[in-house]
Amino acid sequence: MSLSTLVRTSLAAALVATVTLAAIAPAPAVAQALTQAASQPAPDAPAAAAPEATAAPAPAAATAPTIGTEAVDNPYGLKALWNQGDFVARGTLAILIIMSIGSWYIIFTKVFEQRAMLRSARQNAETFWKAGSVKAGVGQLAEGSALRYIAEQGIKASDHHEGTMVETIDKLTWIGMSIDRAVGSVQSRLQDGMAFLATVGSTAPFVGLFGTVWGIYNALVKIGISGQASIDKVAGPVGEALIMTALGLAAAVPAVMGYNWLLRRNKNVLDATRAFAGDLHSVLVAGKR
Repeated sequence: MSLSTLVRTSLAAALVATVTLAAIAPAPAVAQALTQAASQPAPDAPAAAAPEATAAPAPAAATAPTIGTEAVDNPYGLKALWNQGDFVARGTLAILIIMSIGSWYIIFTKVFEQRAMLRSARQNAETFWKAGSVKAGVGQLAEGSALRYIAEQGIKASDHHEGTMVETIDKLTWIGMSIDRAVGSVQSRLQDGMAFLATVGSTAPFVGLFGTVWGIYNALVKIGISGQASIDKVAGPVGEALIMTALGLAAAVPAVMGYNWLLRRNKNVLDATRAFAGDLHSVLVAGKR
C-alpha cells in the first residue's frame, strides 16, 4: 500500500469518527431536556387547578371572625360615684337614697290604708245603720276599722257615765267628747308619715345642693393640684355634683306631690268619719244603744 493511500484512509477514518461523535453528542442534552419536561406539570394543569385556587378563599370568608363590641362602664355614673367618692359624698348619697325609699314606702302604704278606710266608710256604715241597735251594729263592722273604734268608744262613754267623777258632766257633752277624741285618734293615725314626706320635700333639694357644692369643691381642688383645667380632671367631680342635684330633686318631687295628694285623700276619709261620728252621737244621746 502506498503512502498516499494510507493518508487518504486515515483522513476518511477521522472524518467518520468526527461525524459519529457529532451524532452521538446531542443525545445527553436531549435526554436531559426530556427529563426536565417530564418533571414539570403539563400545560393544562394550571388551568385545571385555577378554579380550585379561586374557590379556596370562600370558606375563609365564611368563617371570618366577627368583631365584638365590649361594654365599657361609665366612669362618671352612680357606681363610679360610690367607688371614687369620699365619705362626705357617700354619706350624702346614702341620705338621699333613704329619703327616696322612705317617701315611696309611705306613699304606697298610705294609699292602701286610705282605700281600706274609704271602703269601710261606704260599705260597713250601711250595714251598721241597718242593725237594730248600736251594740248589734258594732258586730257588723270590720275588726280594727276606724268606724268600729269610734262606735266602741261612744258605747263605752254612754255605759260608764254614771257612778264616776265624770257624772258631773252631762251625758250629752261626755259622749260628744269621747267620740271627738276617737275621731282625733283616727286623724292622728291618718297623719302618720305625712311629716316625713313634708320633711323630705323641703330638705332633699338642699341635701342634693350640698352634694353639688362638695363635688365642685373637689373639682377645684383637682384643678389646683394638677395645674390645668383639663376635662379629665373636672369631669368626674362635676358629674358627681350633677348626680347629687338630680338625686335631690328625684327625692323631693315625689315627696311633695305625694304629700299633697295624700292630704286631700285624708280630708275625704275624715269627712266620712266625722259624718259617721255625728250620726252615732245623735243615736247614743237618743238612748237607742
